[in-house]
Amino acid sequence: MSVTLRQLKAFLLVAEQNSFTKAAETLCLTQSALSGLIKELEQNLGVKLFDRTTRKLHLSDAGMRLLPQARRVLNEMSVLNEKVNNLKSLHQGHVRLAVSQQLSASTMPKFVAKFCDIHPNIQVTLTDCSVDDVVEHIENLEADLGVAPERVYSDDLQAVVLFSSPFYLVLPATHPFAKKDVLRWTDLLNERLITLNGPFIKSLQNELPAQISSRIFNSEFEVNFLSTALGMTRMGLGVTLCLLYAAEWVEQNGLVMRPIADPVVERKFLLYTHKNRSLSPAALAFKEFLEQNAHEFLVSHSKVSGI
Repeated sequence: MSVTLRQLKAFLLVAEQNSFTKAAETLCLTQSALSGLIKELEQNLGVKLFDRTTRKLHLSDAGMRLLPQARRVLNEMSVLNEKVNNLKSLHQGHVRLAVSQQLSASTMPKFVAKFCDIHPNIQVTLTDCSVDDVVEHIENLEADLGVAPERVYSDDLQAVVLFSSPFYLVLPATHPFAKKDVLRWTDLLNERLITLNGPFIKSLQNELPAQISSRIFNSEFEVNFLSTALGMTRMGLGVTLCLLYAAEWVEQNGLVMRPIADPVVERKFLLYTHKNRSLSPAALAFKEFLEQNAHEFLVSHSKVSGI
């Protein structure tokens, strides 16, 4: 049995208009074509839907019983088509994000707010987590998009560089280094350092001269969160490292940032997706929005340097 929506629509119109002639006109079909659709439906169902006489057309007992079901199927298909059209036109939808904790606490909320202003009917769910958990969420199909620093990831994932940032030193505005436009890594040798635990800092070991990396890995304080490091810096306990995306956070703490050169060391932030997952129109829209506005993760040097 292969019942088609076209057959059901023909049956519904003939039953409601009680006329093959009127139904054929509504469907822009010939009467013979419409009769053929009804005949095919009756053959597929194995029942007679209409009792025909020379004067009048009547629904059979089976036709009367099946009419509500046919109407329900066509209504549900209409609702389904409307939902699909709404999804395509971004009138509704859901985007699930997995974002590294520091980015979630600093810049990402601004992007979510802007996107929701543009697409108020799309729901955005943001999960803040560790970098490794971001990758895991994408691998397990628990999120549509992931944003986090560069990490080793499986062949099931694909990633594009969203933005890159050099390292900055964060310090009180009264610190002597605040008068400089650019610092060198050697400037850190005699400073009290507050460093972050984890790959964010540990990866510097292979990118800096041994004397400097040894100093960083023997810091006075080692903490888990940038918010803690900024708070300690604000209290004069030392200086800390961060990337440019955290500029507003630094400013909120009354601190300033100075770029560190010689050498310039950068961190890449990637946009992760799963190769075997087809993104919904809403998720695709958010992905394109991030890629088009990625420069806003970074702000001008003049703003963060306090010049």
